[in-house]
Amino acid sequence: MYRSRFTFLRNLGIGLLTSACATWALSQAYPQRPIRAIVPYAAGGFSDQVSRIIAEAMSRNLGQPIVIDNRAGGGGRIGSEAVTKMAPDGYQLLMTTNGTKTYMAVVAKSLSYDPVNDFTPISLVGKYGLLMVVNPAVPAKTLPEFLEYARDPKNKGKINYATSGMGSGLHFAGELFNAMGKVDMVHVPYKGSGPGMQDVLAGVCQVIFDGAAKPQIDAGKVRLLGTTSSVRDPRYPDVPTISEGGLNGYDLTYWVGIFAPKGLPPEIQARLNASVKTALAEPEVQRKLNDMGMTLVGSTPEQVVHEIRTETAKLRQIAASIPGGVN
Repeated sequence: MYRSRFTFLRNLGIGLLTSACATWALSQAYPQRPIRAIVPYAAGGFSDQVSRIIAEAMSRNLGQPIVIDNRAGGGGRIGSEAVTKMAPDGYQLLMTTNGTKTYMAVVAKSLSYDPVNDFTPISLVGKYGLLMVVNPAVPAKTLPEFLEYARDPKNKGKINYATSGMGSGLHFAGELFNAMGKVDMVHVPYKGSGPGMQDVLAGVCQVIFDGAAKPQIDAGKVRLLGTTSSVRDPRYPDVPTISEGGLNGYDLTYWVGIFAPKGLPPEIQARLNASVKTALAEPEVQRKLNDMGMTLVGSTPEQVVHEIRTETAKLRQIAASIPGGVN
C-alpha cells in the first residue's frame, strides 16, 4: 500500500516537473518564426499607422518580425472575426481599436464574435481622444463660450455637427455632448469624417469631433475647443479637455489594443505583454505615438477586459439616450 502510494506521488511529482519544464521551454523558445498581426482596417489609416509603429518595436525585442496583414471591411468586423478562427499559437495577433470591441457590440444588430470571450487579451497600447473643432465663423473662442452660444434659444436648431455616420464614435461624442451640455446640436451623418470635415470647412456644419483634425487646426481653418478624452491631447497640452471646459465627467476615450485567438497559452500571453511594454518604453516609439495624439498605456490583460466591459456598458447608456437609436 505504502509502495503504491509512494509510486503515485513520485509519478505525480515527475509529471508536474515535466509540465513546468515544458512550459518554461515554450516561453523561452517563443517566437521561432515571423508573427502575423491582423489589422482590421485599411492601410494608411490611424490604427494601421499605430499598429505598424508598435509591431516594428515589438519585432526588435522579440527577435522575429511582426508582419501587418490589413483585412478591412465591415468596420473592422471581417478582420476581427478572421482571428477567432486562427490557431492560438502566438503567431496570429489582432491589433485593433475599441471600435471592434465596444462600439461594434453596441451598434451591430448581430455580431459573429464575442468581443471578450473569443479572444485572449494581450495589452492596451494607448488611448486617444477626438478633437472638438468648430468653423471659425462660430463666435465662441472657448468651450464655455460655445456652451453659452449653443444654449441661447436664438441658436436652437442652427448648430449642425458632422459625423462619419450613424453609430460612429463621432456620433456618440456629439450626442453625449448634447445630453451633458443641455444643448441641441443637429446631427448630420456623412460617409466618413473626411467629407464631414469638408462641410465644416465650408460652413455647412459648424462642429465636428475628429481625431484627424490637426492639419486643419494648425492651418487655422478650424478652431479647437476641447478634447473628448479624460486627459489632454499631448499635441495640445494647453487646451482643456471637454470635462475641464465645463462638462465635468465627459469622457469618450478611444484606444488601440492587441489580442490573440482564444486559448493562447498563458506563458506566451505573458511574453507578448512584456514585449508591448518594452516597446512602449522606447523613446522613439513614445515620440511617434505622442505626435499622433496618443497617451501610452501598456496594461495587464485583466485591464483590457475591464476596459471593454465598462466601456460597453457606458456606450449602451449613451445609445439608449440617442433619438432614433444608433442601429
